[in-house]
Amino acid sequence: MSVVHLADGDLNYQLTGPAGAPVLVLYNSLGTDLQMWDTQMPAFTEHFQVLRFDTRGHGKSLVTEGFYSIEQLGGDVLTLLDALDIKQAHFCGLSMGGLIGQWLGIHASERLHKLVLCNTAAKIASDEVWNGRIDTVLQGGQQAMRDLRDASIARWFTPEFAAAQAEQANRITAMLAATSAQGYAANCAAVRDADFREQRGAIKAPTLIVCGTADAVTTSEHGRFMQQHITGAQLVELPAAHLSNVEAGEAFTQAVLAFLLA
Repeated sequence: MSVVHLADGDLNYQLTGPAGAPVLVLYNSLGTDLQMWDTQMPAFTEHFQVLRFDTRGHGKSLVTEGFYSIEQLGGDVLTLLDALDIKQAHFCGLSMGGLIGQWLGIHASERLHKLVLCNTAAKIASDEVWNGRIDTVLQGGQQAMRDLRDASIARWFTPEFAAAQAEQANRITAMLAATSAQGYAANCAAVRDADFREQRGAIKAPTLIVCGTADAVTTSEHGRFMQQHITGAQLVELPAAHLSNVEAGEAFTQAVLAFLLA
């Protein structure tokens, strides 16, 4: 692992793959770290230098006081690219990572080749949902994070997958339990305040939208809404709940590769 020194702390990242290959940035979901992409790494690194990192407030990256914003998190991506002298990259983000992708597509399109928005929406859930979760986590600390881990299995995976692939499901949800309560709450605020419903038409990069047919958090309807308002966007639906890259691993990997390599 390596770090980039930001003004307020270190951002933990990993760059893997053949030197000189195009760069693909992978951005994790809320409550996970860069290892959520482990399933994709063998295939992705055949074609790309893959840049993945722990979002501010997650994993081994910095945890700073106060709430975060999508602009701040998107700025961290640009700072990381600048530090590594990467002028342009493909970007693939899931859930919160998809919000970051939308922000980059709107505000930093010159840095993008192609954009993949997975299990996300132009606006995710209501302010009330996020405010309640922020209060619970800040009051309950790491015990609240462990409680969220237990509840997240039903949101992140179908019951069939959680039963058949319990070890894999537990590996991913353990990332949530280990996430800093302060960092998680700060990122919840960023997701709460992100709303691209009136800006999505500004995204000009070639875009693929990935949905899970059993995703109750960011539904296929959310995906089709984005597709209708992003010029030329493609959409693929996979048999999965919210973390489609884990539950539908091979199908997810092949769909994203087919889009990026076309």
